[in-house]
This record gives sequence, structure tokens and C-alpha cells, in this order.
Amino acid sequence: MLTESYFVSVTGSPLSNNTAIAKDVGIYEHTLHPSHSTTGTFKKSSAPRNCLAVSDTHVFAAQDEKSTVHIYSRAKGNQEAVVTFPERIQSVALLDDVLFLGSQEGRLIIWEICTGRQVTTPACHVQAVTCIAATPYHLLSGSDDANVHVWSIPRLLELDSTIEHEPQGTLSNHRAAITSLVVGQSVNPDTNICVSGSKDKSCIVWNYQLGIPLRTLLFPSFPLCLALDPCARAIYASSEDGSLFAIDLFAEKALLGPQSTEESSTAVQVSSAFGATPQDAGPASCMAINYDGTILLSGHPHGQLLRWDLSSRADSTELSNLNASVTSIVFTSPLPTPRSTKSVTVVKPFLGSRTYNFTAQLESDLTEETRFSKILQSKGVPNEVLEQAILAFQAPAQDSIGDQELRKENEELWEVINEQRALQKKTLQRYIEAKSANA
Repeated sequence: MLTESYFVSVTGSPLSNNTAIAKDVGIYEHTLHPSHSTTGTFKKSSAPRNCLAVSDTHVFAAQDEKSTVHIYSRAKGNQEAVVTFPERIQSVALLDDVLFLGSQEGRLIIWEICTGRQVTTPACHVQAVTCIAATPYHLLSGSDDANVHVWSIPRLLELDSTIEHEPQGTLSNHRAAITSLVVGQSVNPDTNICVSGSKDKSCIVWNYQLGIPLRTLLFPSFPLCLALDPCARAIYASSEDGSLFAIDLFAEKALLGPQSTEESSTAVQVSSAFGATPQDAGPASCMAINYDGTILLSGHPHGQLLRWDLSSRADSTELSNLNASVTSIVFTSPLPTPRSTKSVTVVKPFLGSRTYNFTAQLESDLTEETRFSKILQSKGVPNEVLEQAILAFQAPAQDSIGDQELRKENEELWEVINEQRALQKKTLQRYIEAKSANA
């Protein structure tokens, strides 16, 4: 049975003397399906918003008002390393074996966790980088300076140290600090979108590769955090007044695509909320949607972890109370992408020029699978082998190279024999003619 898990980070001191909750726990691992339960905890962490990232083997948590990142081993359930960077970290994002960090000074720090290679960009943001979103080819960084930069990941990871790291583009329609940033996983230049929320009480849907704003959404109060449907069909926003909004992008009155009847420059006022958080919980500071897009989880400053059923839009149910301010929720995929390597241990970052060693555990053979190994690992005789055997019986027999050479030699010998027979016959005929003439 598939299990769906997620990680939650908290920050600050405990809100009450609750003995049922272990002390010093900063990160929780929960199972959502088939039944909700706490499956693991990690201690000595205080990660603020947008500062939690999870891989198949590790948990990365940037610490509040510090320049350190705590790394935890998921297999061992303990802290593996503490990495210190030159600037305070305000946001993190993970893509495969590369950790992206946004600093207080407006820089991006790129750390390859399997080699230890570290790349730092210039301060392209004039204020702190508060949120980061990654796709297979692009990185988006939002800042308190109201701008969103679009970066090319292959260019950021370029080995040539002389290359200047500059944004590929800038999305600059907001007039206040960026509070949240989410991006779809499409790689098509025409359909990949990102959504940015700002303290100017608006959200903007972008085609980030082309730098085009597709739609502007206006809210009664500024959005604190956003969540995007896995198929980029809807946006979910939590506002400062505790309301939760659901914006369907392709409803009967579509906001995007060819079915949209309004110009993209027309702003849409979002006023009707599909839910409101309980007053004792406070507005949602973080949200996440599960793998199939049917459940929304929200974390709150007073420790509540709420579940929202997106199909029925019913009132929320409380899953847990963590007795501290919830700052981040990160889902792990129940169907992870197969990879040939696994980073069992992280290599601490190193500044400067040197040769790097790639440290990882092989998950599969580097050589290609042979036909014999496929037959050996299959149950019974594979269908492909049976089909090839039947076709071989039906096809006419083909002579080998040796048989063709023998046939050619036989034909040449028969030609010689036939010539000798013809010569013998002709000679015998002349002999008979000469004998009859003498008689």
C-alpha cells in the first residue's frame, strides 16, 4: 500500500507546558495515508518560513536568524552535520542533489551536496531573498525588494568560474515585498506558470520564461502563503485576516487560456473565501497540497495543523497541535522518481578552486541491461522471446555464409563437368563421322 508522508517544521519556544509533546523537537515526520500518525522527530532545530527542504535521504533546515543549516539523516533519525555559511539564510529549496539558499544580503548560494561545490551569486536582490521555487531548468527567487528573479539552473551550475551569474529575467510588477512563490512543474514554455504573492494585497500569475503577467488577483488583505494544485489548475491562498481562498484558473469563467474572455491586463477581485481558520489558530503561515491534489494542509502560529478536504470544501479538521509556531510543510512523493545514485552522506561546502569528488551510493548497475539478464529476471519466458521464436520458424530459412560458398563452388564444378561432357560428345561424334567416311 502506498503511504503519503510530509514533514513539518516549527520555531520558537513551546506555547504551553504540554508534557505529551517531546522537548526540543523542531521537525516532525507524519504519515497522512492510510492513517495519520507521527513517524519521526528531529531535535535541535528552529526553522523559519520557507527554510525546510527534504530529500530521499536527508532533511535540511536553515535556522532562524542564523547562518547555519542543520542536516538530518532520515535513515538514522539524527543530526548528521551543521553547515555554516557567510550570511544569514532566509529561504531554501532542493532540486535533486543541489540545495539553493537565499541569503539576508540578497544573494543565492548553490551547494552541491554530493561534491561540496559551492557557488555564490552577486547580490542581485537589494533585500533579503525570502522565498525560492525550483523547476528542472529554472530557479525563481522572491525578495523583500518586490522583485522575482528567474535564473537558469544549468548556467548557475556552470563549472567555468569566470561566468557572471545574472538573472535570466525579472518579474517586477509588484509594489511591496514578496511573501510567497509557487511554480508549476511544466517544462513547456507556453504553459509553465508561477504565482507570486505580495504585501501589496495581490497575486500575479506569470509565464515566467517569457516574463509575461497572465493575470493579477486582488485580495482584501495581503496573502501570507500560497499553494498550487499539482496540475496547476487552481491557486490556494491564505490571507492575513485568516481567510482561505481558492481560485480556479480554468473554471467556467476561465482566467487563463483560450477560454478566457477577458484581457490578461484585467485585474480580478477575489472576495469570497472557501474557508476561514479558527480564531484560536490564527492565519495560516504555510500550506501544502498532497500528491493527488485532494487535501490541503495548513500550519498556524499557535501550533495547529489543519486538514482541508478540497473536494467537498468542508470545514477543517485538526490533525495535531505541535505546541509551537508551524512554519513549513513539505510533502514527499509516494512515487519517487528512480535514480541511479543516492546521497548517503553530505559533503560540506568548500569555497575556492579544487577538484571535486562525487560521493554517492549506486542504486543500480552502470552497464546496460542485457537480453540474457532480462530473460533471467522475468517470470517464465518473456512474450518478446516467444514472438521472436515464432517469427523465426515462420520465416524462410536463410543460408549461412559457408553454405553460400559451398553452393557457389558446386555450381562452378558442375559447369566444368558439363563442358567436359559436351567436349567428349563432340569428339565422339567426329570420330564416328570419320570412321563412316573411311568405310
